[in-house]
Amino acid sequence: MRTQLNRLIVKGGVLSPGELQYICESVESLGFKTISFGSRQDIILPKKINQEDLMQFDKLKIVEADETGVENIVSSYLCADIFPNTSWLTGDRYLYLLEQFSTKSKLKINLVDPKQRLVPLFTGNVNFIASEHEDYWYLYIRLPDWKQAKMYPALIYSWDLDKVETAIESILQEEPETIETIFELVSDTVDTNNRTVDKPLEVPFYPFPYFEGMNRIGSDKYWLGLYWRNNKYDISFLKDMCELCSVNKIGKISITPWKSFIVKGIPRESKLVWEKFLGKRGINVRHSMLELNWHIPVANKEALSLKKYLVNNFDQNDISTYGLTFGITDYSKTAHYFTSIVVEKNKQPEIHGDFQIRDTYNLLYAQNFDPNTRKYIMHVQDLDKVELPGLLMELSQLYFDQLGSEKDVEKLVEVKKESIELEVYQCQDCLTIYDEAFGDVTQNIPQETVFSELPESYKCSLCEAPKNSFQKVVLVK
Repeated sequence: MRTQLNRLIVKGGVLSPGELQYICESVESLGFKTISFGSRQDIILPKKINQEDLMQFDKLKIVEADETGVENIVSSYLCADIFPNTSWLTGDRYLYLLEQFSTKSKLKINLVDPKQRLVPLFTGNVNFIASEHEDYWYLYIRLPDWKQAKMYPALIYSWDLDKVETAIESILQEEPETIETIFELVSDTVDTNNRTVDKPLEVPFYPFPYFEGMNRIGSDKYWLGLYWRNNKYDISFLKDMCELCSVNKIGKISITPWKSFIVKGIPRESKLVWEKFLGKRGINVRHSMLELNWHIPVANKEALSLKKYLVNNFDQNDISTYGLTFGITDYSKTAHYFTSIVVEKNKQPEIHGDFQIRDTYNLLYAQNFDPNTRKYIMHVQDLDKVELPGLLMELSQLYFDQLGSEKDVEKLVEVKKESIELEVYQCQDCLTIYDEAFGDVTQNIPQETVFSELPESYKCSLCEAPKNSFQKVVLVK
């Protein structure tokens, strides 16, 4: 069911029009007419290429079809300025940070904003997630043989991200089994400007956004999202689009994890030119959400056919799936999903004789239909294909029934009450917080250490103000 293809590394899913044009021209010279996009914001070539042909393109970071241990870094750069975002995490900041990282990482790295919804937070082995503190990141690690992601016990400084990730890669041979071991080994290896974790990561819930068509940014710019149903992007169209980007002085093009791409910064005065450009080529820029919110494997005809079958059933029954996402996978894929609902194909039993056995599927859904919970619930097992549409519609209805329910509101109120009662100690010089529940990993202060038991030599982890500069405050969120 799975096809091995060559991949092109696109760091963070971000490339310039010139870079994309060079890729298109290189692939075209091999006789190809299309390229595809992968779930990790990389570019997939339509057929396997032999090594001799690959060697002529020295500017391209190509991963051979059977090569393992080379991964693309995923980023939510594409969401900056157009979707909800952490205020300090601008598009320029992403670009500076991405430059730190190597082009050939052994581990899957995610560099993401928790306030956006389009790019998954926890699908990497090393997941850097922006905090409210400017230039500091939570780190969640899930090594290849780990079942769950674990939070690193310190916030990582922006300019230490690559150092920390490189250190983690270097200690893989020691097969660390706990996050505490990783922290100790990394701390022994590199000198970093960590900050104490003063509160847990909060990931707000947003419905999945619509990411296609021409949309306004501010008062004088637009962004354009483009999606091909079959994930086969015409090279001649992409080359012409890159030239138009250059004319409009557009610096970057962003690949999404949903087999689409986004162009930001189209000038208001050029909007009509772009619409004419798309119209003359017959480009559809208003697919239904029924089409857009699916994640399926690249070059998998069976999965694409199943998606079309299910989408047609939704359309015929006039079903809304706004805010939901769907994924199709099979038994051979490691189970790290990032959609609200997953259709999982089962492995067929061994067949003797001429008997034909129909495929069966399992249906899973994320807790609260939020894939960032990383908890999936088995809904129904061993379904025939014809049973899937009705049960998916049932799950869709369940999602809307619980969306914004009184129970959820009550939970939010309870959380708010608890947060109001949280007492912490705050540095009066720089406002850094010491939370007894977390301690201070930067100074080897363990969790649950009460403030009064801190040594008199204790200093603020950020500005080094003395212990008497801290005052007890009530943290209000």
